[in-house]
Amino acid sequence: MASLNMVLSLFISVLVSSLMVSSASNFYNDFDITWGDGRAKILNNGQLLTLSLDQPSGSGFQSRNEYLFAKIDMQLKLVPGNSAGTVTAYYLKSNGSTWDEIDFEFLGNLSGDPYILHTNVFSQGKGNREQQFYLWFDPTADFHTYTILWNPQRIIFSVDGTPIREFKNLESMGVPYPKNQPMRIYSSLWNADDWATRGGLVKTDWSKAPFTASYRNFNANACAWSNGVSSCGTSNSMTNSWLSEELDSTSQERLQWVRKNYMIYNYCTDANRFPQGFPPECNLS
Repeated sequence: MASLNMVLSLFISVLVSSLMVSSASNFYNDFDITWGDGRAKILNNGQLLTLSLDQPSGSGFQSRNEYLFAKIDMQLKLVPGNSAGTVTAYYLKSNGSTWDEIDFEFLGNLSGDPYILHTNVFSQGKGNREQQFYLWFDPTADFHTYTILWNPQRIIFSVDGTPIREFKNLESMGVPYPKNQPMRIYSSLWNADDWATRGGLVKTDWSKAPFTASYRNFNANACAWSNGVSSCGTSNSMTNSWLSEELDSTSQERLQWVRKNYMIYNYCTDANRFPQGFPPECNLS
């Protein structure tokens, strides 16, 4: 029975993936370029978006919709060559002083050195939940899919379908969880050479500018939020199955493979940051 369920699960995931690809959105319809004075561009009839950074300015965009729970896919190709000092950020964020936020940040590096993928979760204005990873491929050579699954039970960060991090709803243990504030999708390419590469030791080489990151194939299975109303309503249909999605045994194994081989920083093992004891979620295996 277990093997049958696994086959059915695989079939459904392939079917949903094919539907998502076929319904890939248009950047003109779903996003607004918000800053950069022309450094951000929508190309190929809305199928490609590029952000650029030079010494005067970076650039960025945001989604037109707000979401209260979502499964977001975006394919990114990061700044190639010497990207030291640059940060490409792709994240969900709410408004206000007690905001919620779910972060992918790609920290550039010298040519030949790997990018660092930085993740964080903010709830009610507080973060300090950083985990960092190397990737098992060159993220500048081609497009790769970066996914944020955010549902009422958990947040899962995935790369090309491989989960790299899970943050569970542990409100029962006193851990704040983002579940009440709608968030927009944001992305930006900016200069952070005061901290991004080796703690700020390596500065941006502006002779290599402009630096450019590219985006395509955005897909959202999401509960759009408008005027206090969710587009998901009370529907429990197949299209909203992601609202209760969790990691199966195979995905758990892949998650542990990433943590063992590619995680380079985990706030849950940084005793210097938490002299009074680690946050409650760190005590779970």
